[in-house]
Amino acid sequence: MRTLLIVDGANVVGSRPDGWWRDRMAAAARLRNQLVGVADRGLPELTGPLEVVLVVEGAARGLPPTDGVRIGVAPGSGDDLIVEIAAEGGPDRRVVVVTADRRLTDRVAEVGAQIRGPRWLTKQLTDPVSDF
Repeated sequence: MRTLLIVDGANVVGSRPDGWWRDRMAAAARLRNQLVGVADRGLPELTGPLEVVLVVEGAARGLPPTDGVRIGVAPGSGDDLIVEIAAEGGPDRRVVVVTADRRLTDRVAEVGAQIRGPRWLTKQLTDPVSDF
């Protein structure tokens, strides 16, 4: 069973000072596009392929999915949707949630998910390791 990687889109996008606040949809699309490669090859501590879900909210709600990256559209805050998706992973599946939101990390840990911070993911996206 493939590892489920859930990315808190607003949290990860907000951690990168690249002008995301001028166009939140475009920033979410850039992140989605970078995650496509991750879905196929995995990450150094997550063997690919992975099931990748990018959870978006607010101005990024209209973001379409792409090959390898499913979009979870939150009607309000993305936290509840992230917890719901993490819980669906079940006890026999590895679930990793990327967020820095402390309350969210507590909630997803309660359903058995592992947590990684946005910097962990961002480093993988900007400085990919060539042998994974």
